[in-house]
Amino acid sequence: VQLQASGGGFVQAGRSLRLSCAALGNIISINDMGWYRQAPGKQRELVASITRGGSTKYVDSVKGRFTISRDNAKNTVYLQMSSLKPEDTAVYYCNGQGITGQSMGLITSRWGQGTLVTVSS
Repeated sequence: VQLQASGGGFVQAGRSLRLSCAALGNIISINDMGWYRQAPGKQRELVASITRGGSTKYVDSVKGRFTISRDNAKNTVYLQMSSLKPEDTAVYYCNGQGITGQSMGLITSRWGQGTLVTVSS
């Protein structure tokens, strides 16, 4: 199972970006999916998470600006980021928890590769 993230880039403050993360492999289901970020010199933090049923959580700093969603049929999670600020600059990582697949045991947690988001002032 691999998680493949895409959609990062360089944008000006106030603009929008949409990140995508597809889980690839013979997957039956994924429980929670989420986006984390790590800015230079800082610890990785949870930005947003979403359960299989669609319940969401956000870190306070992105509430009202970011929206997490998922397509269970495609095993894909999205992060729509609007009104971006320079402090949103970071490498963004997707994560899947409780991954069940065909011919494999339960995968507790799997990370995707990071995608860089740079917001200029």
